[in-house]
Amino acid sequence: MMSRKFYFSSLCCILLCFGMIWFNVSCSKGAANEPDPDTNTIDRIISFSGFDWIVRTTGEAKQGPGPNLFSDTQENVWVDEQGRLHLKIVQKGGIWYCSGVILRRSMGYGKYVFYISSDVSKLDKQVVAGLFTYKNDNEEIDIEFSRWGVADNQDSQFAVQPSEKAGNKERYDLHLLGMQSTHAFNWQPNKIEFISLQGHGLTSGVENIIHEWTYMGGDIPPENEERLRMNLWLFRGVAPSDFKDQEIIIEKVEFIKNPT
Repeated sequence: MMSRKFYFSSLCCILLCFGMIWFNVSCSKGAANEPDPDTNTIDRIISFSGFDWIVRTTGEAKQGPGPNLFSDTQENVWVDEQGRLHLKIVQKGGIWYCSGVILRRSMGYGKYVFYISSDVSKLDKQVVAGLFTYKNDNEEIDIEFSRWGVADNQDSQFAVQPSEKAGNKERYDLHLLGMQSTHAFNWQPNKIEFISLQGHGLTSGVENIIHEWTYMGGDIPPENEERLRMNLWLFRGVAPSDFKDQEIIIEKVEFIKNPT
């Protein structure tokens, strides 16, 4: 009897120790590799500007921002014969579907440049077009085109999240002279330099600068496996006031690791 009890006790101890080790390893892996909820379901990947992008889809469940439904169909997201990316909000069967893409890898500090080939100042007042890096709601750098539901609002902003904090947001109007514009942010450990320009190119002559802003506040995000994203969505999930499809055309995206 004693030997059987000893054997049973020893076996239990071994199993308990093994269970604790497995639990600790599993928890460590979970903390280090917590999945991005927006990339859990990957049904479609596209190539644009030399990068691979995940096309966002939410299925039948609304998600932020908005909340909205995001679709990865060809009607919402596609690259045309000229190599330009189209993001579109479309209505199907009385339901509005938004669009977004997520870079497959993190880029970190550097200059992110976006060449736009549509007049984003003419987007409906309920529409938001976002060009941004994102890790979480407090580690995010934004260039956004939107009037946030108010027709006579300024149409654009630079922001560092949390944007509701004083000094973390800069509003401005585009006053575009044509369909083309260039927008960029240079993200460094101690500052973020934003700029919007008329036309395509980074030559910042006085005549083509729309607006520029340098942020040196306390919410500059660190490099932390963030992803570059671009999206087109409806503020508070409200349909466009003109009930028309909405679109942004992105000519190309550039990333400069060590800008001069």
